[in-house]
Amino acid sequence: MIPEHKIQEVLERVDLVGLISRHVELKKAGREWKGRCPFHQEKTPSFYVVPEKHFYFCHGCRASGDAVSFVQRYLGKTFLDAVRDLARELGIDLEAQQDPGMRERQQLKEATDLAAEHFRSTLWQDEGRSARAYIASRGVSEETAQSFGLGWAPNAWSTLAERFQKTGMLDWAMKAGLVLKRNTGDGCYDFFRSRLMVPIRAPEGRPIAFGGRLVGAEEGPKYLNSRESRLFNKSDTLFGMDQARDEVRKRKAAVLVEGYFDCIGLHQVGVRHAVALCSTNLTPGHMQVLKRGEARELVLLLDGDSAGIAAVERLAGPLLAAGATARVALLPQGDDPDVFARREGAEGVERLLESAQPLTAYLFASLLPQGKGASFEEKMAALERLKPVAAQVPVGLVRSSLFSALAEHFGWRSADVEAALRSKVPPTPKPAASASHDGGPAAPARPLPEKPPPPMEALYVASVLREPRLLGRDVFRVCDELSHMGLRMALAHATSGQGTQDALFEAGESVKRAIETSWRQLPSEGQELEHAFFAICREIMVRRIDERLTYIKRATEQTPGAFDLTEETRQLLSERVELLALKKRVLEELKPASPGTKAPMQPV
Repeated sequence: MIPEHKIQEVLERVDLVGLISRHVELKKAGREWKGRCPFHQEKTPSFYVVPEKHFYFCHGCRASGDAVSFVQRYLGKTFLDAVRDLARELGIDLEAQQDPGMRERQQLKEATDLAAEHFRSTLWQDEGRSARAYIASRGVSEETAQSFGLGWAPNAWSTLAERFQKTGMLDWAMKAGLVLKRNTGDGCYDFFRSRLMVPIRAPEGRPIAFGGRLVGAEEGPKYLNSRESRLFNKSDTLFGMDQARDEVRKRKAAVLVEGYFDCIGLHQVGVRHAVALCSTNLTPGHMQVLKRGEARELVLLLDGDSAGIAAVERLAGPLLAAGATARVALLPQGDDPDVFARREGAEGVERLLESAQPLTAYLFASLLPQGKGASFEEKMAALERLKPVAAQVPVGLVRSSLFSALAEHFGWRSADVEAALRSKVPPTPKPAASASHDGGPAAPARPLPEKPPPPMEALYVASVLREPRLLGRDVFRVCDELSHMGLRMALAHATSGQGTQDALFEAGESVKRAIETSWRQLPSEGQELEHAFFAICREIMVRRIDERLTYIKRATEQTPGAFDLTEETRQLLSERVELLALKKRVLEELKPASPGTKAPMQPV
């Protein structure tokens, strides 16, 4: 959880020559320093340190990198330990600079992970018998229950609280809302009791909250969700997105339902692009999640009763405001999505989805079935119901098009419809000033936008995240050549035993997008992925060498003659010969396996 800008500060402030000189005898060579490489046996020095650019490289064994990678390689440290050691020497207090909110987020993650495992294991023990019976009654198989990580919170008051107490995580559990303080006396009690537990996961697959369905008890609401926290915001979370994202990306579409078990039931029969709301409202945050998942169309699959019809009206405003392409599929009267899916199977659900109507066509037809032939009173009643929808659509093309379509359906002039529906559009919030006029505290500074990762580096990291064994095949240590700190952090998390899901969960949005884009370009596994990985390594190394050769060419092209060479110029020309030899070795050793095997390429 070290901020990327603090790692960059470490790299900029460290005396790279002084650091490496502790282990290697270096001599000045122009603007660089030269010595015998500490990573392989050599008689002629071919190891260079370039303080201006904060990196080192060896033409003999191809070792290269920055101060962090040197400590990693020479002292056998992990990436995070290397950063911490250097920061300690430089007097950079990483803990003090760390956002307290990030520390709390980490605590919430650990507490939520422990709770998810506790609930899951309890479900499959004797005390979870009643919950398993309920799962079976909903037609959910054991395989599906395991896939969605379902669990059981028994009726006991403090089973989970006691476990948190033993692990020293009770305060964290209280912040996550998993346990509550007793009203009288000491101690805590479990928030979820006698409930079938449904983990709500981030798109990367990590649990961030829970939904609990009451089973075998009468007190309390039927469904109970975790409270919001630094980890969980229901306005930015769609249930099932972790399971659905591959199918959503494949189909460029998502199916939206309103219940957790509706979503689970659809996935079980093979409709794997289904997601569910964690609340009753659809928000811009949800639309962003779908956009990142590359869903170009949203199909609302809702109950065929009055509640389902009301849900269309409730969801129409945010969908129209976002300019989303949406359709509506209504189930037969009395059916829930999971009941319909069990009875009709995937084919029946797909037929229903194919027959879905465009959102506006359905909305107009349901509110005013007779259209132009309706009475004045019926038209006014329909407009009254449409006011909340229109109020959410900002001024612009979508809003004017909506009024035009309504006018056509009602048989009125567009100006009359607009006048009837006219509603103040909420003003756009103005950016806060740097300090209040009354001398109050300054508004927090907006964080700098994330630097997008270089595409080829993202392909390298995506390959290793997909197939960790490839890191051992990186003979040129391209991992040390990565320039983007976000990618290096993701690689460090994944290779430190935390796994791919955890690495993505921690990554910034630009890193997530870059890695997911790269995954779509890479072969899925096996020999093809390995060949692509070698080609990526080859491309990165050749680019690095060519960059250095270009620099040397510019630095030496003004040389008047061979007898007027300075020592620095001689060193650069000597380095050029070594670089050309290295480039030849790279091209030979990482030669594509076949003429058709190429690295997935992106513009840079």
